[in-house]
Amino acid sequence: MAKRSLLKPEELALDRESAPFAMLHERLHRWFDQSARPLPWRATTDPYAIWLSEVILQQTQVVQGTSYYHRFLELFPDVYALAAASEDEVLHAWQGLGYYSRGRNLLRAAQMIVADFGGRIPDKLSEIKRLPGVGPYTQAAILSFAYNLPHAAVDGNVYRVLSRLYADSTPIDTPQGQRHYRALADALLDRNNPGKHNQAMIELGALVCTPRRADCPSCPLEAFCLAQAQSNPTAYPIKAGKTKVSNRYLNYILVQLADGRTLIERRGKGDIWQGLYQFPLIETDGDIPSIEYLFGSEPWDELLKHLTGVKLNPVACATRQHRLTHRLLHTRLFVLQAEAYTGSAYTTIARGELEQYALPALLTKLLDDAGLAV
Repeated sequence: MAKRSLLKPEELALDRESAPFAMLHERLHRWFDQSARPLPWRATTDPYAIWLSEVILQQTQVVQGTSYYHRFLELFPDVYALAAASEDEVLHAWQGLGYYSRGRNLLRAAQMIVADFGGRIPDKLSEIKRLPGVGPYTQAAILSFAYNLPHAAVDGNVYRVLSRLYADSTPIDTPQGQRHYRALADALLDRNNPGKHNQAMIELGALVCTPRRADCPSCPLEAFCLAQAQSNPTAYPIKAGKTKVSNRYLNYILVQLADGRTLIERRGKGDIWQGLYQFPLIETDGDIPSIEYLFGSEPWDELLKHLTGVKLNPVACATRQHRLTHRLLHTRLFVLQAEAYTGSAYTTIARGELEQYALPALLTKLLDDAGLAV
C-alpha cells in the first residue's frame, strides 16, 4: 500500500485551522525544543546580536561563524560601537569570512541605524528593507527572531524542506520559484510563535532534511511529507540549471625590499575584495609557468620601472585555486627582491605590520603555503 501524507497538498497551504495543521506545528516545535543546537544567538532576543549573527552566517558554516560572532560582539558590543568603527577595522575583523561586501554593508547599515533610527534596529518591514545588505531572508529572520513578528524566513534549508514537504517541482533557483516558496512558507507559518517556527524549519533542514540525505525516521514532519509519501525525498528540490563559472588568473607579486618592507595596495570600488589590501597583482589570460611571462605587460613594466636592484625568483612559490559562486580563481604568488621602491602607486609597510591589514583569506593562504606568513 502506498504511503500518504496526513495533509493533502491543498491543506498544507490553505487550511490553517485544521487539526492536522496544528499537529504539524506542535510536532515541529517539540522536536526543536528537544533537538536544536545550543547556538549562542538563540539565547538572546537582542536584535543587534541576531542581525550580526545572520549577516555573518550568510555563506558561512556555523562552526566558523560562531567565533566571528563572538569576536564582533567583543569588538563592537552594540550598534553604536559598530557605527563608529572605520571600514579598515571592520574588514580586519571580517578577514577570513569572505564575501567582504557583507562586512562593508554591515558598517553602512549600522551607520544608518544610528543616524535614521536612533540606534534601534527597525521592527517594521518597510524600514528594515532600507538597510543595505539586509535581504528578504535576513529581514524576516530579524523581525521574527527578535520581535516575534509573523514574517516567514526562507533560507536554503527552508527551500529544501518546503520542496520535499509539498513534493514541489518548482525550481528553487529562479526568482519566480523563490517567490513561490516564500508564499508557501508564509502559508505554513505558525503566527502564534513565528520566531520559533522559523528557527525550527531552518534547523530541520540543517540537521535532518539535508541536501544529500533525508533522515525521514528522525523527522517530526515525516507523516506530513508528500515526497516521503512518494518514497523519493532526495529527488527534491529541483534546480533550473547550473551556474556558469568563469576563470580568472591572478598573479600576486610579493616584493621584499632591502629594508624589510614590502608593497601593498588597497582594492578599489567594485572589486570582489573591495577595501581589502593585497600585493601588486597582475591578471593574465591564462596560467603562466614562470614570472618571465609577465615581461612586456604594462602593469609589470610599470612596477619594475620604480624598483632598483631587482632579483627575480622566476617560479611561483605557491599556487592555489579558489572557487567563488560564479568564478574559479587560479592564483600564484611570486617573490621579487629589490633594493628600493621609488614609485607612489603602492604603499610600503614593514613585513611585521602586514597582520594589521585586512587581506583576502586567499592571499593569507598563499603566504602560508609558501612559508612566508608573518
